[in-house]
Amino acid sequence: MATIFKTDAGNYKALVRKSGWPTTTKTFRTSRDAKDWARRIEDEMVRGVYIQRSGAERMTLEMALKRYLTEISPTKKPTTQRAEATKAQQLISHLGKYSMAALSAELIASYRDKRLASVTSRGKTTSNNTVRLELALLSHLFTVAIQEWGLGLSFNPVLNIRKPSAGQGRDRRLSAEEERCLLKAVNDHSNPMLGWIVRIALETGMRSSEITSLRRHQVDMKKRVARLSDTKNDSARTVPLSKWATETFEAALNNPIRPIDCDLVFFGEPGKDGKRRAYNFNKTWGVLKKKLGMADLRFHDLRHEAVSRLVEGGLSDQEVSAISGHKSMQMLKRYTHLRAEDLVGKLDMLTREH
Repeated sequence: MATIFKTDAGNYKALVRKSGWPTTTKTFRTSRDAKDWARRIEDEMVRGVYIQRSGAERMTLEMALKRYLTEISPTKKPTTQRAEATKAQQLISHLGKYSMAALSAELIASYRDKRLASVTSRGKTTSNNTVRLELALLSHLFTVAIQEWGLGLSFNPVLNIRKPSAGQGRDRRLSAEEERCLLKAVNDHSNPMLGWIVRIALETGMRSSEITSLRRHQVDMKKRVARLSDTKNDSARTVPLSKWATETFEAALNNPIRPIDCDLVFFGEPGKDGKRRAYNFNKTWGVLKKKLGMADLRFHDLRHEAVSRLVEGGLSDQEVSAISGHKSMQMLKRYTHLRAEDLVGKLDMLTREH
């Protein structure tokens, strides 16, 4: 049964009580609005479809994202935590004042379009993938709010909008001359660890973080494997080492300047707290590639190069995925870009067979 009464502030408060349901109240400017709302709530209770929305109406997106970053993000990898914090700031700056209940598919679609048309600090339009990841965070926030927080949301509005296309995967490959120049430059660098890391990336297809986080006990020189426990997809894997990769690891493990108490294969200088962390070569890499005229080369492209070479070398998709750690063949396909000129000889061989 609904009760409508006027408050001291001159508004109208509707109170709905029904056996088996929580007491529900809401304040309105007019008596008519209060009565209409009360009738709708009573009708939903009778039909058994009522959802208490007060939590979603009180919680803004900014509040929800801050709770997400406090409760959910810490369960993920540090790199993911930092990335989600950045994405959250974009969402908050555009939609943060809206309540979770007010965020509709139309509002989120408008956010998508504005972000795609926006220009970054580097003078480029925001990439499709950046916006896709921001929407993915927002979608997971709604999922958590519905399933775990009990905010009274009936559906996830992000599921009702078009997502930006993923776009084409990068196909940056190293030419023979580029590789020669790159290896010469890193080998000539004052810190030999830079050259070792680049060669290992080209030989194994390991990610930068996977290489720099390696501990000495993870590299088995007798069996010629590197055992990775902390990977991007959380699946441990064992990477076989080619002869060149084995020789490179041998040099790295025998680094004469390694501190006796440091177990990292690739180590940096002590921090303010006196602890040594993984060798951070990002700044050096950026300066070096620009000097070589390869400003568009990303370190991750070396992984593309290595995986493509494994495919070109005749390894099966399953063998390559076991080395690279790709869980799906579709993702593996995006990372393998065969050179058309390398396939010419194989086509000629097929022609001679016929």
